[in-house]
Amino acid sequence: MVEAVQGAGVVVTGAGGGIGAALARRFAAEGARVVVNDLDGVKAAAVADEIGGVAVPGDASAIVSEARDALGGTVDVYCANAGVAFPGEEPGQEVDEKSWSLSWDVNVMAHVRAANALLPDWLERGSGRFVSTVSAAGLLTMIGAAPYAVTKHGAYAFAEYLSLTYRHRGVKVHAICPQGVRTDMLDATGSAGDLVLKPTAIAPEDVADALFKGMAEDRFLILPHPEVAGYYEARAATPDRWLAGMNHIQQRWEEAR
Repeated sequence: MVEAVQGAGVVVTGAGGGIGAALARRFAAEGARVVVNDLDGVKAAAVADEIGGVAVPGDASAIVSEARDALGGTVDVYCANAGVAFPGEEPGQEVDEKSWSLSWDVNVMAHVRAANALLPDWLERGSGRFVSTVSAAGLLTMIGAAPYAVTKHGAYAFAEYLSLTYRHRGVKVHAICPQGVRTDMLDATGSAGDLVLKPTAIAPEDVADALFKGMAEDRFLILPHPEVAGYYEARAATPDRWLAGMNHIQQRWEEAR
C-alpha cells in the first residue's frame, strides 16, 4: 500500500475504460476518493458507480476546477491518462493536420493545462502528485503512428520538466511508459500494433500494479514492460543501430501489407 494514497483526492482522466479505469479502480481499492473523467459520460458514470467515486465527464483539459470541487477543494493526485491515437498509417501516406492538432491537444496540451491549474495549490502546500500515462512510444517510437509517437515524446518531456523543476518543492511526478496494453486503443493500431505490440501486450491492471510499485519506490519512470529499459538504453548508446533495427520492423510491416 502507498500510504499517501489513503484518503487522497485523485483525478483520473480517460477513465471510462482501459488503463484509466484500471487506475481508478486501484486508487479506490487503496482508499482514495476518486473522480472519474471521460468524454463519454455514460462510461465515466459506470466506473464511478462501480468504485464509489464521482463522475466528472468532459474534456480532460478543462475539468480541474470541477474535479477539485467534487473532492471537497483539494486534488492530491492527478492522473493525466486521456489520450488519442489513430489507426496505423499506410506507408508513405501523410497524416492530415487535423489529426496532428488533436493529438497535440489531447496528448500534450491537456497535461500542460492541468499542471498549470494544479501547481499553484500544490506549491503552496508543498505536496502533489502528477501521473502521466505516456507510452513506450514516448521513449522509443512506433511505426505507422507519427502523431502518436511524436506527441508522446512531448508528454514524456513535459513530465520530465515537471519533475526536475518541482521535485524539491514536494511535487512528485511519474511517467508510465508501457508497450502494448490490451485496450480498445491497441485494437485501433491495426496491423502495426498486431506486429509490434500485441505479442507482449499486458492487461490494464498490470499497468496499475506497476504504477503503485513505482510510487512506493518513489520512481519517476514506470516501465510495466521492464525490457523497455534495455531498448531505451540501446537507442541512446547506438542510435544508428537502433534506427536500423526499427527500419527492419518497418520493412516487415510493409511487406506484410
